[in-house]
Amino acid sequence: MANLLLQIIASIVVAILGYKFKSLTLSGAVGTILVGSAVSIGFGYRGLLLLGVFFASSSLWSKIKVRNKTNLKNKVAKGEQRDIVQVFANGSVAGVTSLMFAITDSLFWLIFFVGSIAAANADTWASEIGTLSKKKPILLTKWKRVDTGTSGAVSVLGTFAGFFGSLLISFISFLVWPELSFFLFLGLTLIGFCGNLIDTILGASIQVVYKCPVCGMETEKKFHCEKETTYFKGLRICDNDVVNFLSILLASGFGTYFFFLLLG
Repeated sequence: MANLLLQIIASIVVAILGYKFKSLTLSGAVGTILVGSAVSIGFGYRGLLLLGVFFASSSLWSKIKVRNKTNLKNKVAKGEQRDIVQVFANGSVAGVTSLMFAITDSLFWLIFFVGSIAAANADTWASEIGTLSKKKPILLTKWKRVDTGTSGAVSVLGTFAGFFGSLLISFISFLVWPELSFFLFLGLTLIGFCGNLIDTILGASIQVVYKCPVCGMETEKKFHCEKETTYFKGLRICDNDVVNFLSILLASGFGTYFFFLLLG
């Protein structure tokens, strides 16, 4: 019980630091405490380590060469500070699987948990590092180069970043959980990378996009150039947060089920 209390306090400290250094909004800090507490209950310090690596690395990449990412402010709906919706979009699967592991003590939920963090890290690394590419990304649905920050677009740099983002989480998990074999280490890396691919496909196909009536830019924002944007394509309820949540859930859920079947 004492260890759990210390772990929850650690989550609170991380949330406060995230808010202080403007990586989190106030609501994002609250969401971080909730997710961190759930992970503490299920996986203790090892789970918090994984969550911390994801949070720290993604926050770091978001601040590197931030001047080169000024165009993103015109494309994406939210800024560098994550609010509670973004925290839950990336961490709710990890929180729920942690609680399920606490109840069942099943390897299934451990794989599910690690896979969800690997997928979240892969997508974040691909997005943040990919925007630093000197070449414009390619939109999957039309196979043509588009502006940096366009949902559903990929670059070579971003693709490699996504793979290594997943690899890092899987490798740390392999080191701290003896029950994870080398086969599962490879499988979890694949699950995380697939999460990034699914996010790209959903972003290109169903994510909502608006168009600015003033400058004509396609954007995730509902207001641009001080004017309300008009609906252009995609599902209205499917914004970037929904896409992130779905890609993490689908990749880690189906991936875990597949590898669990292979394990017999």
